[in-house]
Amino acid sequence: MGAVKTDAHRSGTSLHIRPADPDADADALWRVLEPMIRAGETYTLDRDMSRADALAYWLAPGHATFVAEGEAGEVLGTYYLRANQRGGGAHVANCGYVTAPEAAGRGVARAMAAHSLEEARRRGFRAMQFNFVVSTNGRAVRLWESLGFETVGRLPGAFAHPTLGDVDALVMYRRL
Repeated sequence: MGAVKTDAHRSGTSLHIRPADPDADADALWRVLEPMIRAGETYTLDRDMSRADALAYWLAPGHATFVAEGEAGEVLGTYYLRANQRGGGAHVANCGYVTAPEAAGRGVARAMAAHSLEEARRRGFRAMQFNFVVSTNGRAVRLWESLGFETVGRLPGAFAHPTLGDVDALVMYRRL
């Protein structure tokens, strides 16, 4: 699937979801990723991670990385899609999603999730699994549940939240 134009849920925001260009999109990706990394509330990434390391992680070999652009071409979010495991687990997809702070609550994450589910099916994946959903990330948990994901595991105190202390992480799964 190449670029897709979609209306973001609830806001009517028109989004264009397309493959990321590692060179042309680097600044926009960093602008979206840096606040999430520095906050340290949703991903198991070092809060002091450098721009170069963050971009290398997000654009890693094996990641199909996408950006969601608004009507003016501004990047409002990004996600990557990859195989969750190798070998016998390669038929299960895994994704990571980040919405720009100014786009929160505008349906960008829902649009990227819908795009990723279709893209995963198109690539032959038969299921999708999120290995480490921080339980205090209520927006994400509600979104995944609304899209048919089930919590299939709970890792007690597995995430060291910077303000809440140790909180649970969830393993969420759905068949495609």
